[in-house]
Amino acid sequence: MRTLSVEQAMKASPSSDPVRVRGWVRTRRDSKAGISFVAINDGSCFDNFQVVAPSSLGNYEKEVLHLTTGCSVEAEGVIVASQGGGQAVEMQASSLRVLGWVEDPDTYPASAKRHTFEYLREVAHLRVRTNTFGAVARVRNCLAQAVHRFFHERGFFWVHTPIITASDCEGAGEMFRVSTLDLMNIKKDANKPGHADFTDDFFGKEAFLTVSGQLNVETYACALSKVYTFGPTFRAENSNTARHLAEFWMIEPEIAFADLNDDMQLAEEFVKYTLRAVLAERGDDMKFFAERIDKEAISRLEHVVESGFQRITYTDAVKLLEDAAAKGKKWEYPVKWGANLQAEHERFITEEVFKKPTIVTDYPKDIKAFYMRMNEDGKTVRAMDVLVPGIGELIGGSQREERLDHLDRRLEEMKLDKAAYWWYRDLRKYGTVPHAGFGLGFERLVLFVTGMANIRDVIPFPRTPKNAAF
Repeated sequence: MRTLSVEQAMKASPSSDPVRVRGWVRTRRDSKAGISFVAINDGSCFDNFQVVAPSSLGNYEKEVLHLTTGCSVEAEGVIVASQGGGQAVEMQASSLRVLGWVEDPDTYPASAKRHTFEYLREVAHLRVRTNTFGAVARVRNCLAQAVHRFFHERGFFWVHTPIITASDCEGAGEMFRVSTLDLMNIKKDANKPGHADFTDDFFGKEAFLTVSGQLNVETYACALSKVYTFGPTFRAENSNTARHLAEFWMIEPEIAFADLNDDMQLAEEFVKYTLRAVLAERGDDMKFFAERIDKEAISRLEHVVESGFQRITYTDAVKLLEDAAAKGKKWEYPVKWGANLQAEHERFITEEVFKKPTIVTDYPKDIKAFYMRMNEDGKTVRAMDVLVPGIGELIGGSQREERLDHLDRRLEEMKLDKAAYWWYRDLRKYGTVPHAGFGLGFERLVLFVTGMANIRDVIPFPRTPKNAAF
C-alpha cells in the first residue's frame, strides 16, 4: 500500500487503490448519520486533508469519537471525490488507527483556539503545529533552498566558515566569549591589569562565537572567485526589540574581480530570485499570510520582483531627509551627514520617496567597518545598503579594501591590532584583487516575505537577552 503525504493526497485523483495517510488531527466533526470527518495535517502543505470515518470502523466508538486536536493518526482507505465544499478529494477510511493520544485535551498548549504570538513563544516546541508557524517554517525552508539554488546556478561555491573565531569582523566588540576556564578561579593577566589570562584556555587565547563569516570567506573568494557562506552568527547586543536576535543566520556571498556595481547587481538578482521562488512554490502559505497576517504580503513581493532597484548615494539620501524635515516631517532621530540612517529614515526613502527597493551607497567611513574600500574623497567608502518597503535595511555590503596600505591605515584609525589580522592582510600581499560582497540576515528576509511583525516568530527557537529556552 502506498503512503501519501497530505500534500500528495490533496492532489491525488479518485481511485479504487487503497492508500495510507498519516498526520496530526486538527479538528473532528461528527454527523448525526454516524460519520466523523477528521481533518489531519502532516506539515507538508498548508491545507488539511479530510478523512471520512464511518461508524462501521471497529474502533469508532472507543477511539474515533474521542480524537482531539494534536492526536496522531494513520488512516487507510481510498481517495474519492469530496461530497462537501472546501476540498476536491477526501479519504473514505477503511481504518483509522490512533498512534498517539493527547494526554489532556483541556490543557493541550496548541489547541485549536486562537493564541497570541507572545503565548506561543512560551511553547515554541509546539507552536509549529499551528497554521501560522507551520506556514513560516515552510516559507523559511523554501527561501533557504532558493538561496542555495541561486548561488549553485551561478557557479558559486558554498564555504563553511568557522563558528568559533578569534577575530571580530565588525570591530564592534559585542561578541559571545567561548571559554573552558573555571569561572571561579580565573587567573589574571600580568601584562593587562583587569583582564583574564587566556593562555590556559582551550584555544590558548580569547575566542568568541562568530559575528560574521565574511573575513574567512574572503580568503576563499581570493582563490575560487565566487563563494558564499550561509550559517549561524551571534551578536551579544542587549537589544530587546522586534528586529534583533542574539543568534541568527547570515548569507554572505563574496565575488572576486568585482566592484560595488557588480555587488549591487548580484544583490538585486538575489532578492528577486528568492522572492520568485516563494511566490511560485508556496502559494498556499502566502495566501494565508495575505489573508491573516499582512494583506500586502503577496503584492509587496510582486512589486519588488517587478521593480528596478533605485540607487542613491548616502549624501543625496541625507539631503532628501533634510528637505523632508524642512517641509514639516518629524524625525524621532535627527538627520545629519555622518550619522547612521535609522529604520524610520530607510523606510521613508524606500516607501514614500521612491516607492520601491532602494540601494544607498557611499557611506561616511566613520560609521562603516575597516574593510570597506575608501573612495577618492577620503571621507566615504564603497558601501551599500539595500532598503525594502516594510523593513528598511535588508542587505548590507561593500567593495572590500584590496590595497594593503589603505587597509593598514584603517586598522590604525580604528585602533585594531594589525597582528591579529595578519592572515587577512596576506590576501593584499599575494595577488590582491578587487572584490566585493554583502551580508543578509536570513530572518530579516523571512520577516519581509511573510509580513510577520516580530523576528522572534520567524526562527524556530529564538535566542534573545535573558531567553535561551528550549
